[in-house]
Amino acid sequence: MQKQLLYIFMLLCAASACKKDDTNPAPLVVYTIEVEGNQVSFNNTTTGATSWKWDFGDGTGSTEQSPVHTYQGKGKYVPTLYATSAAGVTAEGSTVIRISKTSPVKLTDNSLADWDTISQNVITAGPAGGVFKKVKFDYDGQFVYFYGEMSGKLADGAIFDVYIDSDNSAATGLITSLFTGAAYDVLLEGQLLLNQNTAPIPMAMYYHNGPQTSFSFDQQSGTDFFTMGTIAEAGGVIRFEGKLDRSKIKGFTGAAIRLGMVATSNDWSTQLGTIPDEGAAAFLLNMPE
Repeated sequence: MQKQLLYIFMLLCAASACKKDDTNPAPLVVYTIEVEGNQVSFNNTTTGATSWKWDFGDGTGSTEQSPVHTYQGKGKYVPTLYATSAAGVTAEGSTVIRISKTSPVKLTDNSLADWDTISQNVITAGPAGGVFKKVKFDYDGQFVYFYGEMSGKLADGAIFDVYIDSDNSAATGLITSLFTGAAYDVLLEGQLLLNQNTAPIPMAMYYHNGPQTSFSFDQQSGTDFFTMGTIAEAGGVIRFEGKLDRSKIKGFTGAAIRLGMVATSNDWSTQLGTIPDEGAAAFLLNMPE
């Protein structure tokens, strides 16, 4: 779930407060906003005011000092605070809020139940899926969330290779028969389900370079491109969730990506499965909102 914190510092005079008045100064308009999904919390720390009027930019308003408001739809809104002093001098301050698609997925709730509500962007493993059973995706303005089910044990330390056509363009990236219909700009590789501080092969990010027919990738610095949530093992089945930071991966901020996933044994000797099936088209994840 995306959570955004913005700091606003403004002093915009209304018509009655635009002249210098040392006796009756205009209020100093200061407030912060915190955006979580469609809900916005306004924390008003304006000084020199005794009353407040909010215009939320959607046809509604409030006279509370620090209101909480829920916007009914996605879009751009311009909320404005009108702060008035005891002498009747008014100042105003505005900002821009963008409400985008939100996700019900929470990685900090120690549960995978929120994935039960996700019915779109689901891949069910085919005949060549091997250890893979199912993969789901969701997204918001900041992250792509993923959920997986596979057979095996966490102690097996399977190595994951995630091929991503991050710009959804066949003109850039590796062209391979592994997953067709895409050209892969980004490769994420490592033991995804192990503790990254102790994993023999921690997750790393690579960007393709060179000819499109050449398997040539440069490793990138940093590991903050992904975060894991709940990982559960029971009855020979592993269920896991995580998220990819769209701002940390090249080309990941567009309206669509294509991707495929491969699992390999921890000694690289055996391919355990692919999703989608090897040779099938890469999965298209549309993110228009």
